[in-house]
Amino acid sequence: MSMINVSNLTFAYDSSYDNIFENVSFQIDTDWKLGFIGRNGRGKTTFLNLLLGRYDYSGNINASVDFEYFPYSVDNPDTMTLSIVEDILPDIEMWQIFRELNLLDTDPEILYRPFSTLSNGERTKVLLAALFLKENAFLLIDEPTNHLDASARERVAQYLSSKKGFILVSHDRVFLDRCIDHVLSINRADIEVCKGNFSSWYTDKEALDKMELARNEHLKQDIRRLEVSARQSIRWSDKIESTKTGTRVAGLRPDRGHIGHQAAKMMKRAKSIQSRQAQAIQEKEKLLKNVETMDDLKLNQMKYHSHMLVSLKDISVGYISASSTAQTFTHTDPLQKSSVLDMENLESNNIHTVCSNISFEIHKGDRICLSGKNGCGKSSLLKLILGENTPSYSGELHIGSGLQISYVSQETSHLNGALSDFAIQNGLDETVFYSVLRKLGFERVQFEKQIDEYSEGQKKKVLLAKSLCEPAHLFLWDEPLNFIDVFSRMQIEELLLEYQPTMLFVEHDLAFQEKIATKIITI
Repeated sequence: MSMINVSNLTFAYDSSYDNIFENVSFQIDTDWKLGFIGRNGRGKTTFLNLLLGRYDYSGNINASVDFEYFPYSVDNPDTMTLSIVEDILPDIEMWQIFRELNLLDTDPEILYRPFSTLSNGERTKVLLAALFLKENAFLLIDEPTNHLDASARERVAQYLSSKKGFILVSHDRVFLDRCIDHVLSINRADIEVCKGNFSSWYTDKEALDKMELARNEHLKQDIRRLEVSARQSIRWSDKIESTKTGTRVAGLRPDRGHIGHQAAKMMKRAKSIQSRQAQAIQEKEKLLKNVETMDDLKLNQMKYHSHMLVSLKDISVGYISASSTAQTFTHTDPLQKSSVLDMENLESNNIHTVCSNISFEIHKGDRICLSGKNGCGKSSLLKLILGENTPSYSGELHIGSGLQISYVSQETSHLNGALSDFAIQNGLDETVFYSVLRKLGFERVQFEKQIDEYSEGQKKKVLLAKSLCEPAHLFLWDEPLNFIDVFSRMQIEELLLEYQPTMLFVEHDLAFQEKIATKIITI
């Protein structure tokens, strides 16, 4: 057991931006299983990089352990996957790699494919297998569950629950509860370390926030009352003081000494009230500094003329080589609302089938979650309905006429440039778009940056904000919560429960599934 000591840590990426950390001090035990929690853009990944010595900073970080960071960087994605693993683990034996991949329910044949050809989930599993084979290091694990299916998340949770000594950045509440025994939280005003899992930490936070909100409201009333009372006492003091020069009564002069004493007494009372008011203001200023605001979001949902929006019957989806001639379908042609192909046509063109014989309908008000292992065709089905980058398929697909669809993709790599340009290119009302982003936790400085400077969570929020601003009958969301912080997840849950839009989505966050899905279809 040893300690990682952080004292007076201050760091900013650029002098034109605010400090990400300012005079931060805390200690963590290297035997702890730490869940690292905080809003997107607060500096979680930055702090991990500071531990690794990748940036210059002021203050001190003292540690007597070696750090191992996940995910590993892959400089040349076109390299064979096995070579990448061997670069990470030069002395490892093949049977060990195979064992870890099997435990992650992954076919070892992916080792003999270029890394660039793997799905996001497969890439994550390969790099996790390499991480699991590392020994005698304090692990810095940055959002390992993104793109992982439920079974893989379960496997990673089992592994981490049996290991000591790591910092885990994750926004998956169920996953965190399985893995951690301490929480490291980047709050609005400070960083705190406390014992427990996510649920116990959040319960305590809710209780503290509720208490502070109630105390804040009480102090606001006290401050207003004391202000009125102080003004009234000052008026009375001035009024009494003014009687010193009053007219004689029965030939007697006013008792100026008595009047002055009474005026001074009222003024002293006023000053006492003002002092109490100042104390109340000072106490109030200490409150709510770490209360996370989760403003209500809105959804631009349109009414559709039919109860049924989409129908799939015996759909099989596959991909073919560029030389193949199999027919594809897109619903961008207003005259082509449905299509029927046969499986023999797919097979005869050497198509790799990713899912077979899928049948379901999307009706108004449905919130359908597609569930299944990585690579089983969930994203392909969304793209098929969307009509963009459409795979080849067999079966019957019907898209309702005039159906407006809003889509959130897994990928954020295409995002770049200024936020205002993104809004213009996508036909968004810039004021409304910015308002949604502010409600999702964007701060002033983030609007001044280029999108490619954003964290992955902030980029995903750009896509979500775009979807919330678009008028649509149907919302297709492909792993919308990847990289999204837990507070924003809760905001989005509240939004969807309030507006009850028609949705087809892929999401492996079990807490989100349980709250939002009206139906789960396992592929």
